[in-house]
Amino acid sequence: MTAANPDGSIPGTLLTVINALIIPVADGPDYLRGWMSVGSDGRITGLGEGTCPNPAGEILDVGGAIVAPGFVSAHSHLYTSGLRGMAASEPLYPWVRANGIVVAGSTDEDMYWYTLHGCLDFIGNGITAAYNFTHSRAIWRYNAIADAIESVDIRPTEFLTRQMDAAADSGIRILNSIRLDAEVQPEGQALDVFADALAYNQRNTPEAQNLGSSVFGSVQWSGTSRTADLEAQLMDTHTIGNQAHFVETAQHIEQQRAKFDWYNNAGALRPGFLFGHFVHPTDHMVQRAAETGAGMVWQPTSNGRLGSGIADIPRFLDAGMPVGVGLDDQSCTDISDPFQNMRMGIYLLRASRSDATVLTPQQMLRLHTLGSAEALGVADRLGSLEVGKFADFLVVDPTRPDTGPIWDVLATYVLACGLRNLREVYIGGRLVSRDGASTTHSSSEVSAELHTRIAHAATVSGSPLAP
Repeated sequence: MTAANPDGSIPGTLLTVINALIIPVADGPDYLRGWMSVGSDGRITGLGEGTCPNPAGEILDVGGAIVAPGFVSAHSHLYTSGLRGMAASEPLYPWVRANGIVVAGSTDEDMYWYTLHGCLDFIGNGITAAYNFTHSRAIWRYNAIADAIESVDIRPTEFLTRQMDAAADSGIRILNSIRLDAEVQPEGQALDVFADALAYNQRNTPEAQNLGSSVFGSVQWSGTSRTADLEAQLMDTHTIGNQAHFVETAQHIEQQRAKFDWYNNAGALRPGFLFGHFVHPTDHMVQRAAETGAGMVWQPTSNGRLGSGIADIPRFLDAGMPVGVGLDDQSCTDISDPFQNMRMGIYLLRASRSDATVLTPQQMLRLHTLGSAEALGVADRLGSLEVGKFADFLVVDPTRPDTGPIWDVLATYVLACGLRNLREVYIGGRLVSRDGASTTHSSSEVSAELHTRIAHAATVSGSPLAP
């Protein structure tokens, strides 16, 4: 099975993968033992059982290892890579405040290096595409004694755009999300800044990497329903989606739930609108989200780490809601491990229901790859290994270290493999990581920049946790 370019020509072959146990995560067989070819445009041109009839380009013999699609994180905060272990026994809001103190001491260039480190960390762990909540230009300074926000600083536009630059430079496929912040600056100015940021992303993120832009929904932290109206306006004006953190934690739950109808009344709920977390929704919220085509994104590891609760994924799937999966961020997953994320999700749901059939390895893998791509509206380009899609794939060797005989291919991959088995990561058919180390960037340089800059930022901001 091969694919031609739109003009009818066949792209030159960049790479042929042979001797592979391929998990396509697509309609058809769960796996096949065979080959895959990649064109010079970075897209899959052929896929089949057995021996490749016409191998060309670079020949990658994986020696029987598993080849599977790169993971898609449909909910991520990539600037947090230097904040692991922060507020280790705190729930959501105190944890956010601890992170925010360090960010308050950070510069535009700091945000670049934080984000680059986070993106390369994702790639090295097999995450080839991500929805990224960029940190907004607004910096909230929190007074711990008064238990209140003391002031708000508005940083230059570069504080935001340098995060976009880092994602572009890393090579990850990225969907950048932008917060409006109309409550802390004049409304017209906020709308202009948002439009400028969208235009910047479009100009400066390479086309093949750019998965688009999105509204960073902020109604959860808003004091007025006007925020929902403005976000719906942005969705209409720019034809983009929206992902809003919502009912993530049991803290202040009634206050959170009361804001659901702000989005509903604003007309924001539609296909392309996603609720991040959605751990504690009411029946009305689930029903209305499903009716409007709105989806949700699940972060099992961070929900567990922060004690937020267990999202009832079967309930949402049964209602017909699109469901994606995210790694959230390094500060509340600590290890951006998609294999751990899958197992955490399966095991939490099975334990909470005392039912081992509630979610299968096949279903979980799909949610973290193709399901996430579908929720983000980019499944035509990635999320599965199919002819015409980008060749974003992992080489995972279950014999190094040895996991024993493979009784069930999907179960071995999801339940028995992990980062220790991840040999190589390819984006667009090009090697970007081997054994967890970047092949495109100097890991030592990026690491040194992160460590130096985040320690300085913590000192400047007066963080009691400064390393």
